[in-house]
Amino acid sequence: MRIALFSDIHANLPALEAFFSDVEGRKVDALYCLGDLVGYNTWPDEVIAEIRSRGIPTIAGNHDLKVKKLRQDENLQEVDYAYHIGSDEAREYLRTLPEFIRIQYSLSEELISVLLVHGSTRSINEYLSEDLPEEYVKELLLEANADILFCGHTHKPYHRLIHTSGKYKHVVNIGSVGKPKDGDPRGCYVILTLSEDSTLINTQSIKVDFVRFEYDVEKAAKAVEDSPLPNEFADRLRKAY
Repeated sequence: MRIALFSDIHANLPALEAFFSDVEGRKVDALYCLGDLVGYNTWPDEVIAEIRSRGIPTIAGNHDLKVKKLRQDENLQEVDYAYHIGSDEAREYLRTLPEFIRIQYSLSEELISVLLVHGSTRSINEYLSEDLPEEYVKELLLEANADILFCGHTHKPYHRLIHTSGKYKHVVNIGSVGKPKDGDPRGCYVILTLSEDSTLINTQSIKVDFVRFEYDVEKAAKAVEDSPLPNEFADRLRKAY
């Protein structure tokens, strides 16, 4: 079983199209999206349409929820522009996205619970950075009954192993498709590979691969500069910060 997980597209259609082109050649069995379809870039409707047309299970990101708080008739600020340009249909779709997805596998006579969140198991806005104290992360995993936790939100990918009760649990930040912040402007996503022999006891039996792909960064940056959005957003795309 090969599962591709991606997140934080942020209305960046060139990046999303490049992601689909890349992942289609990798023979994955399923796709999951961890949210933040909108914000920062100029193609929210097109991004949402691509996700919906493929029937990809998707959870809400913190930027997706911003459409609940904005009224169409307010005076637009530059940073708010990205949340007003979507259609009513697209906004309604974002309002109905779930908070998390749980997948359970029975492998090697062991039940493995995979939890997909945007920020953390406690809050859509919490940043699960790689350097969080181990005891705090253990507490989160125990509280959420999660053996493999996938998250986004920070736009900085990492894979962290947490040893507890003789087993290894996994915390994976899958990075960002449309707005990386780790100094590498290429999009990023993750492929999880499980087999019938996968177990939490053997760290090598659960495979997590980070995939980076090129996309037309300049096209996305130029679209920002030609819109009411702050030009700084274009600079962030080019420099990935």
